[in-house]
Amino acid sequence: MALSSAGVRLLMGALARSASVRAVTVSASGTGTMPFLSGSLPAAVGIYEVGPRDGLQNELTQVPVEVKTELIERLVGAGLKLIEATSFVSPKWVPQLADAADVMAKIPRPEGVRYPVLTPNMKGYRNAVQAGAKDVAVFAAASEAFSMKNTNCTIAESLERFRPILEAAREDGVAVRGYVSCVVGCPYQGFVSPVAAAKVAKELYDMGCYEVSMADTTGVGTPGSVARMFEETKKLVPVEKLAAHMHDTYGQALANILASMQCGVSIIDTSIAGLGGCPYAKGATGNVATEDVVFMLDGFGIHHGLDMEKLLGASDFISRALGRENSSRAARALLIARKSTL
Repeated sequence: MALSSAGVRLLMGALARSASVRAVTVSASGTGTMPFLSGSLPAAVGIYEVGPRDGLQNELTQVPVEVKTELIERLVGAGLKLIEATSFVSPKWVPQLADAADVMAKIPRPEGVRYPVLTPNMKGYRNAVQAGAKDVAVFAAASEAFSMKNTNCTIAESLERFRPILEAAREDGVAVRGYVSCVVGCPYQGFVSPVAAAKVAKELYDMGCYEVSMADTTGVGTPGSVARMFEETKKLVPVEKLAAHMHDTYGQALANILASMQCGVSIIDTSIAGLGGCPYAKGATGNVATEDVVFMLDGFGIHHGLDMEKLLGASDFISRALGRENSSRAARALLIARKSTL
């Protein structure tokens, strides 16, 4: 029997109360306590929404500008302050985002809301700034094999390509976020060492990125591998400058986010309705759903500043616009509960 909306709220409140003590220790059979998975959770978490960019970039049918801008408007209405709006990449490589300038021209600009955009090179950066971008993002990989497939250059070469962007951004007063892809595993190389991921993160941070998002691009990470990666990266980059970007290919995203928070990470990348996937990572499914993360955070009593009801509206809107089932389990359950009360 479906829960009513009131019932769902009572359940979430009970979960929050039961999690008032936020020290979580995980034990492994035969190995005793695993200290890298022990730690207090943050009192508040920032949500960095990637749905309009990372979530839609793989869509084969062109999504109208009006749908993209309405999605962004709904996300703003739900309380999101950081929304990755689009990417200024060659239409040859990502045709879905060829309308980047049009999207930037039509989205609302309320005070306090930022719209980072992905800029893989100087041409993309210049086009983004011309379109009004005040925040951009660059991306490197922790895997040499993935770097060659994704950017057609080595890790070192990709990092060198970003230096002119960081220099120009400093002059233009533009904030730059960094991404590190394949931080625990790669579809071409396999295992990626925590040291390799940490070194790339340090390069981006030292270059001037205000924040570095560590991405489990293919979703192969587990709480153990993600925790080891963050513990290594924290040695080189302040943890408050790190973010977690988890894909849910193997159903590990929420567990991996919990492990990330236990390591001290308090910025989480999410995608409305669980949209997304990397065009250069075969088999990679969507990012972790914003609604699923918010539901989990509510259970722990962790502040996030978002309105779940309005998130559900945005989630339902984009799922219907794309003609597909909503990939967020929390959204599906809560939408059913909401309908049962109508």
